[in-house]
Amino acid sequence: MTACPVCGKPVDETNAPVTEYKGKRYYFACAGCKARFDEDPEFHLAAGPRAHSGGHQHHPH
Repeated sequence: MTACPVCGKPVDETNAPVTEYKGKRYYFACAGCKARFDEDPEFHLAAGPRAHSGGHQHHPH
């Protein structure tokens, strides 16, 4: 398991949304986290998990 780079939640890579950025694969807790990452990957990589306001309460799981 890995952690979502946006919200920090544990992610099961077998069925998680995924994106590739600069040759590395990133896995996400949900499609919303992936969309946020895709908008500004450098921001999320520099700021670390929970970089978006509201933690992960902006959408249900």
